[in-house]
Amino acid sequence: MTTEVSRPTRLNSQAILSIAGSDPSGGAGIQADLKTFTAIGVYGGAAITCLTAQNSLGVSFCLPIAPEFVKKQIQLVLTDLPVSHIKTGMLGTDEIAGAMAEALHDFSGEIICDPVLTASDGHELFRKTEGNAGLQSLLNAATVLTPNLPELATLTGRNLKTPQEAVEAATTLLAWYPKLRAIVLTGGHLLEQAGEVEDFLILRQESGREILTATHPRIATKNTHGTGCTFAAAFAAYHLLHGNDQDAFFKAAAFMDTVLRQSANLALGQGKGPLAHHLFRNAS
Repeated sequence: MTTEVSRPTRLNSQAILSIAGSDPSGGAGIQADLKTFTAIGVYGGAAITCLTAQNSLGVSFCLPIAPEFVKKQIQLVLTDLPVSHIKTGMLGTDEIAGAMAEALHDFSGEIICDPVLTASDGHELFRKTEGNAGLQSLLNAATVLTPNLPELATLTGRNLKTPQEAVEAATTLLAWYPKLRAIVLTGGHLLEQAGEVEDFLILRQESGREILTATHPRIATKNTHGTGCTFAAAFAAYHLLHGNDQDAFFKAAAFMDTVLRQSANLALGQGKGPLAHHLFRNAS
């Protein structure tokens, strides 16, 4: 006797390519991105920028991949798969960022850049150069940025404490990088004692900017390893499915709420535990 397996009601022939670092504990980086894509229902490829030695307790060591090899990974995937969206994460070095920018020079789809510069335990994940020419080239190619508060502060060189300061800083990035259409500011680091989390979508408009917010309860859990990667990956996946920044933003926020709740009591890891992507069921 055979068992029937339910199949998706619609097929999507587009794919996302994640370009990021590898987390052997499976909580963040490439592993979190691919789990998120699969949970939401899109096909994901992966080009690795760095190998890391890490677990839920933190990052111990990073081994950047040779920039030309990163570039070759990207080029081979783009010449083969129908990639409409790129999601970037940990870059590793400015030289790798520059190689990524070169590989994406003629890419006409979406580039959602999650500017992973420092791990949550404080470990530096980006080796700078004077002027950071590679990073600047990549940011100039991005269509959407998804920073958290510390990342936004680093990118703008500002000391940010309030939501208003953060939104103004994000608006500055829209002025600096003309190709940017939107900035998704995740609010987990804002007002950390508050009972609610407020995420922001700052959209470029001809008349200035439009600001949308997603407010949701702050979920008490130690299982937050990879939340930034997951949110950015969810935004990219939902944008592929729906083609709309607003829909992608609100659906990604709802996805995070669901996964955080489902992960709250998960007992994996001795430090900041991972998210339970595998428990998510896509109802859309």
